[in-house]
Amino acid sequence: MSFKQPELPYALGALQPFLHEEQMNYHYNKHQAAYFAKLNTLLEGKPEASAPLTDVIVAAAAGPVFNNAAQAWNHDFFWNCMSPAGGGAPRGDMLEAIDRDFGGYDKFKQAFSEKAANLFGSGWAWLAVDKLGKLEIMALSNADTPLKHDRKPILTLDVWEHAYYIDYRNLRPKFIEGFWTKVNWDFAAKNLDGSTK
Repeated sequence: MSFKQPELPYALGALQPFLHEEQMNYHYNKHQAAYFAKLNTLLEGKPEASAPLTDVIVAAAAGPVFNNAAQAWNHDFFWNCMSPAGGGAPRGDMLEAIDRDFGGYDKFKQAFSEKAANLFGSGWAWLAVDKLGKLEIMALSNADTPLKHDRKPILTLDVWEHAYYIDYRNLRPKFIEGFWTKVNWDFAAKNLDGSTK
């Protein structure tokens, strides 16, 4: 058994003008596809090859298996954090949780954007929830994920340069600004649903 890269939840060009088709093509068809291919090579013939991808991530020590498994999963999660019909502020329980833990949506958005912009090198900005239901922003390097920190991922933004360099060159803050025009709060709300409140 091998891990299969899931299909994008929208067409490659569906997030324009935030992300153009060329940017998405390289990111999805080259970068993410390579993580799946490498992971399958690393785990060929091993018991982990038939385990759920999240189990592989949580159990793996630092190194190639973790890096490729986490990057494969992180990217799939990231694609779902955006939508052609996305943008705007969250509603309902999602907004209530943000208001409670960050003092309002505008404060959350500023804090998340700053964490994403200031993360040195490559990595991910995450909105995650702990076992008690409290939201937190995590700026994690390289392939790191809240799954390794006993947190449930709610929303993420990929700030590796390959995520934005074709469209934005070195202007990471402009990429982050654009993310809010396509953010998928419906997906985030589903992730939050069922967490301890």
